[in-house]
Amino acid sequence: MSCIWEEVMAVLPSRLEDFNLEFNSTVDMSLIFLLRKTVELLYEGQDIDKCLQLSQTIVDFSWEKLNIGTWRDVDKEWRRVYSHGCLFKAVCLCKDEGTVSEAIKTCDMGLLMGAIILDNILNRLVGVLQRYTLGKRPLEDAASHQESSRKKPVILEGIVDHWPAVRDCKWSVEYIRDIAGYRTVPVELGSRYTDEQWSQTLMTVNEFIEKYVLDQVEQEPIGYLAQHQLFEQIPELRQDIDIPDYCCLGDGDEDEITINAWFGPIGTISPLHQDPQQNFLTQVVGRKYIRLYSPAETGRLYPHSTQLLHNTSQVDVENPDLVNFPEFKFADFQECVLRPGEVLFIPMKYWHYVRSLDISFSVSFWWS
Repeated sequence: MSCIWEEVMAVLPSRLEDFNLEFNSTVDMSLIFLLRKTVELLYEGQDIDKCLQLSQTIVDFSWEKLNIGTWRDVDKEWRRVYSHGCLFKAVCLCKDEGTVSEAIKTCDMGLLMGAIILDNILNRLVGVLQRYTLGKRPLEDAASHQESSRKKPVILEGIVDHWPAVRDCKWSVEYIRDIAGYRTVPVELGSRYTDEQWSQTLMTVNEFIEKYVLDQVEQEPIGYLAQHQLFEQIPELRQDIDIPDYCCLGDGDEDEITINAWFGPIGTISPLHQDPQQNFLTQVVGRKYIRLYSPAETGRLYPHSTQLLHNTSQVDVENPDLVNFPEFKFADFQECVLRPGEVLFIPMKYWHYVRSLDISFSVSFWWS
């Protein structure tokens, strides 16, 4: 493993002094001392077991700080501390054979819960580690596999044909595993987010695919990698897509466009809801059934009364309770089946219900 150790160490700043371990007063001086001691051990490269132990202490302590109160109240300094702890731990794990996947998971936890540090070093470290997992599932095997109205939905064809993900039918399950199998992602559990039993958990993409995508036995609950900014976390997948030119017709800058991934098995559902931005929903793999309602039909769609779900209908679109929601049957709608390579423009505030008909991978672009 000396080769990977050398590559991993090459990702770190060349000098210990280049680590910025200055934090504001919310971070205890004792923890800052621990961070400095850990990085010293790391650069000495001698007592890696001790370094790993200290790294885990930093991760555990800062994790407690991240989970006290609401997320918006978490001081960003503690997110920086957490990312440093994950970085040190991941590097230590690379000293011993057989721990590369655990190192990748550790980096992902830093990317998901921490803050960007040292010019996005965690992402760059994952880029090195990925090369040592591809031998288990070679990439070459996977290789065998008019401006729209701003007010009405429309399906656009031909505008993503140049994407490698579309043009080369690149995003097979095997390819996703090759690129992202060892990465940790948030997965929704439950048929829809309005259900009482709905929850979220973290798992690797490999675990998600094995348990929820490839297993054809009807799953309870259904697993769905939904509304996740996967392309910021895994830039290798970002290279397979482009932002549609139509998004540039909006008032915002390109860096204000939110790109989300939606990957899951047959039967995933997004309940009838509306979004506060324009949406280009792009189908890359599989098909999705979509039903759309104009904002003018809002009164017949029975939105939830709570602030949290005010943008979501109480009605089960394909099995409506017309006793409690009698006006729903009078609501006008459009419907379609979105196929690979097609882009559905969903205007701001337009209600939409989505159900996958196959194993499906979609990309949404939200813009103003």
